[in-house]
Amino acid sequence: MQPTVQQIIDQFEQFAPPRYAEPHDPIGLQIGNRDQIVHKVLVTLDVRPEVVQEAIANQVDLILAHHPLMFRPAPHLDYRDPQQRMYMDLIQHQISVFAAHTNLDETPSGMNDWLGEKIGLQNLRPFNRRTKDFSEPSIYLGVVGELPATQSVLALAQTCKQVFNVSGLRLTTQHPEQLVKRVAIIGGDGGKFYRTALAEEADVLITGDVYYHTAHDMLAEGLSVIDPGHHIEAVIMERLPPLLKEWQQQHDWQFEIQVSQINTDPFQFI
Repeated sequence: MQPTVQQIIDQFEQFAPPRYAEPHDPIGLQIGNRDQIVHKVLVTLDVRPEVVQEAIANQVDLILAHHPLMFRPAPHLDYRDPQQRMYMDLIQHQISVFAAHTNLDETPSGMNDWLGEKIGLQNLRPFNRRTKDFSEPSIYLGVVGELPATQSVLALAQTCKQVFNVSGLRLTTQHPEQLVKRVAIIGGDGGKFYRTALAEEADVLITGDVYYHTAHDMLAEGLSVIDPGHHIEAVIMERLPPLLKEWQQQHDWQFEIQVSQINTDPFQFI
């Protein structure tokens, strides 16, 4: 049978409960009809105008994204504005959009576990653990683990370039040839948590969007940091389709799973 948008949302939120999200994070159904029958799903990191056109061309019913379509309320709906026209296009073509952001980051076996596994970390455990409710299991904004074998900071940076398929990254270190073993990783903008990484005795922190002055503080405290960018969270496009297939088998659902072919990384290294 074909599921509804709401049935897929219900299953997704069992995996990444909304209560795990950071306050004021606009997760969940962003736009659309909860009762709509789903024949095709598109998985993407970002919902940008090009992704919406891709969804229209492929007759997609539901977009599953990591980054919310709307981080803040639209001050107006002027369709000459590409961002606003994107909303109109979604409505006109009856495409629903669901976003799992910090709830997916913080859920066990979610985004940060995926990133840690991507670079081969072993013995993964919570980094920056926090508990919102004593009745809940601990949730966390990253993972820490060990490399299979020690390697230099520079070699690890090169590994990150390869596995995350980025043409460049930023490296903050006083000792690029230092051998390292324990690595903390947090997707998105995680530089503000670097002291927690130090408390975990991590040799290296991998995260995106490191702020200039924070990088100076990291150097002063002797922490090496690899910044491969925010876009490494595109790992969702590798890890979510197998989960969707599991849920299809579990519920006897019939729908096509597509992965966006649009590169939404706004940065290029030249």
